[in-house]
Amino acid sequence: MRIAEPGALRATDDDGERATFLELFFDLVYVFALTRISARAYEDLALQGGQSNWSAVTGAGKTLLLLLALWMLWQGTAWTTSRYDPYHLWLQVIVVTALVAAMVMGVAVPRAFTGGAGLTFAVAYVVGQVGRSVILLLVLRRQQYRRLKLRMLLTYSVCGVFWLAGAGVSTNARVVLWSTALVIEYLGNRFGWPVPGLGRSTISRWDIHGKHLAERYQQIFLVAIGETILVAGLTYTRSTAGWPSTVAFAAALATSVLMWRIYVQRAGQILGEAVTGAEHPATVGRSAADTHMVMVIGVVATAIGYELSIEHPAGHNELPWLAMVLGGPALFLAGRARFEYEVFGRVSPSRLLAIAALLLPVPLLTQVAPPLAASWAVVVLAAVAVADLRRAWGRPPEAHATPF
Repeated sequence: MRIAEPGALRATDDDGERATFLELFFDLVYVFALTRISARAYEDLALQGGQSNWSAVTGAGKTLLLLLALWMLWQGTAWTTSRYDPYHLWLQVIVVTALVAAMVMGVAVPRAFTGGAGLTFAVAYVVGQVGRSVILLLVLRRQQYRRLKLRMLLTYSVCGVFWLAGAGVSTNARVVLWSTALVIEYLGNRFGWPVPGLGRSTISRWDIHGKHLAERYQQIFLVAIGETILVAGLTYTRSTAGWPSTVAFAAALATSVLMWRIYVQRAGQILGEAVTGAEHPATVGRSAADTHMVMVIGVVATAIGYELSIEHPAGHNELPWLAMVLGGPALFLAGRARFEYEVFGRVSPSRLLAIAALLLPVPLLTQVAPPLAASWAVVVLAAVAVADLRRAWGRPPEAHATPF
C-alpha cells in the first residue's frame, strides 16, 4: 500500500502491470453476481410456465439491463486501476467500495424489478460510480486529471438521478429511466465525458497500463467462464433426469473449455502486447472493453441455456431457450471475431461460418430435445478450435498487428 503524494497516483514501476490481490478479490464477487443474473433469467425462461415469446424477450431485456450495470461498474473500476496506481490507499478504497456495491447489486438482482430490491440495486450502483469520481477528484492534484474527474462526477450524478428515480416508479418506467442512464454513461465513456462548458477528453491520449488493463479483461472473461461451470455443476447436482441431463452437463463442460480455447488462441494470449504496442493504447483498450462486454454476455447467455438444458432435458426446445443455447455461443463468436480484428487487423472466416452454422438450423432444432441442441453447439465450437489449431500448427507464434 502506498500513501505518499496523492497527486502522483500513476505507478512508474512494473508493479502496476499486474492485478493486485484486492482486484482479484473484487472479481470473485462477480462470480456471485453473474450466478444471480443466471438465476433471474432462469426464472423468466423456465419457471413462468405458459408465457409468450414476447414475455421472454422483455424478461431477457431486463436481465440484460442489470448485467450491463454490473459490467459498467466493473469496467470503470478496471480502467481506474489501470490508469492510476492500484497499490495506493485511495485506489484501494475505490476498489473496496466497488466490491461492496457489486455484492449488494448481486443480492438485489433477482428482485430488482419485481420487489423492493430496486432501490437497493440503484443506490449500490450510484454509490459505486459516484464514489469513485468523488475520491479521485479529491486526491488528484494535476488539473488535467481533476477536470476529467469533474466531468465524470457530473455525468454520474445526473445519471444517478435517473437510477434513484427509476427505483420508485413502475416496472416499465424503471426500465426506461435505467436504460437512459446507462446510455448516457456509455456515450460519456465513449466520447471522453463531454460536459457543456468543460469540454471533453481525447481518449487516445489517456495514459493507461496496457498490460494491466489487458490482464483485467482476461480475468473477467475467466470469471464468466467460471460462472458457466459453476451454474452447470450446481444444476446437475440437483437434477434427477438421468442420462439426458448428463449429456447436457457434458456439453456444458465441453463448451466452457472450447470457449476458453478459442479465446486464448491467439489473441487472448497477446492482448497485453497489442495494447502496449499500439499507437494509441487507450483506443485499443476502449474498443476491447466493448468486445469483452459482448463476449461476456455471450458466455452468460450460454450458461443460462445449459442450466435450462440440464434441468429440462426432455421434450423439445422452446425458441427462447435456443436463443440462449445457440445464441450465446454465436454472440461469443461475434465478439471474438471483433477481438481478432483488434489484435491482428483481420477476421478469420471460421468465426463467421460458425455463427451461421449455429443460427441457421434453429427451426429444425426446435423439434429436438435441449441436450441435442447443446451438443450441436459443442460440434460447431470444436470445429472453430480445430481451424485455429490448423492455422497455427507448425508456424511461429503470430505477432500482433493492431489497426489502431
